[in-house]
Amino acid sequence: QVQLVESGGGLVQAGGSLRLSCAASGRTFSMDGMGWFRQAPGKEREFVAHITWGFGSTYYADSVRSRFTISRDNAKNAAVYLQMNSLKPEDAAVYYCGASRFRSGIPPEYEYWGQGTQVTVSS
Repeated sequence: QVQLVESGGGLVQAGGSLRLSCAASGRTFSMDGMGWFRQAPGKEREFVAHITWGFGSTYYADSVRSRFTISRDNAKNAAVYLQMNSLKPEDAAVYYCGASRFRSGIPPEYEYWGQGTQVTVSS
């Protein structure tokens, strides 16, 4: 089992920045990759970014490419981060961290999920 805990959400003005963190615990050595999805009210959960655990290859949704950066720390205390710059009102959502042991393509199919962290962007 893998447990995921997100942090770093909050309220920011349009054009501002936030950095989300996701701390992983448990059997993190078995993971293939981690990343982020988001869900806005009345909308389906959508893929944001993914990073592979081994090579650190990164993948992004077109809507966030060049503004968001995903990174990871695969040392003893495994974690993944999402640096969000030039935030727009449409980026407002609950952001969920996910992880998987198996490679499943893009967007990934995560086995484990965190509880989510709220990001609010004021215009």
